[in-house]
Amino acid sequence: MSFTIYPAIDMRGGKCVRLLQGDYEKETVYGDSPFDMAQKFADEGASWIHMVDLDGAKDGKRVNDRFVLEAASKLNAKVQIGGGIRTEDDILHYLENGVDRVIIGSIAISNPKFAVEMVRKYGSQIAIGIDAKDGYVATHGWLNTSEMKAIDLGKRFAETGAETFIFTDIATDGMLSGPNLAAVEEMALVTKKEVIASGGVSQLTDLTALKKYEGSGVKGAIVGKALYEGRFSVAEALVEVR
Repeated sequence: MSFTIYPAIDMRGGKCVRLLQGDYEKETVYGDSPFDMAQKFADEGASWIHMVDLDGAKDGKRVNDRFVLEAASKLNAKVQIGGGIRTEDDILHYLENGVDRVIIGSIAISNPKFAVEMVRKYGSQIAIGIDAKDGYVATHGWLNTSEMKAIDLGKRFAETGAETFIFTDIATDGMLSGPNLAAVEEMALVTKKEVIASGGVSQLTDLTALKKYEGSGVKGAIVGKALYEGRFSVAEALVEVR
């Protein structure tokens, strides 16, 4: 399996935005149409699109789902979605409408029994999103920090059958400061599953650095701000990790 580039589309108020370290007060708008942005990334060769419903993450319900379903139905790329997924109905709403993978985040902490049940029921169509702040899990759009260590949560869900983890180090997110390689590798080694790194990618060499841990289980990288700031394109990223 090759190292996968996941261009990120964060949606808020129907627009394509980025937040600095998850701070809703530090928002930059990069486009009026999440679908058009997804189309652009797919046209550049992306095999996956990573979409996040920021309103949903904050409100605890689906808000920007129409853009996700449009991308899933019209693009020649797979789509994964996170944010605002709290019920099995939310999961089915996406999976039954062409979305390839649904990311469970906050619910893994607030209702672990439900999260485990969903992993066992839907298998590889569920990814566990683990957002870490100083090593501890942050939830609800990063507004809260739990008392659970990120690696402990990863290990717990790996043991229940989760196959894919999306690991974000909040300190690096949107900072263009480079990914936290040690933390990403640790998550991969602890879970012994597929880990997708998120946060901090600022240049093509960051992707090369992450790919070095492919043997440990780091199988992809989510790239957001670097693409929007024009530091490199999806096409260039794909060449870098080929």
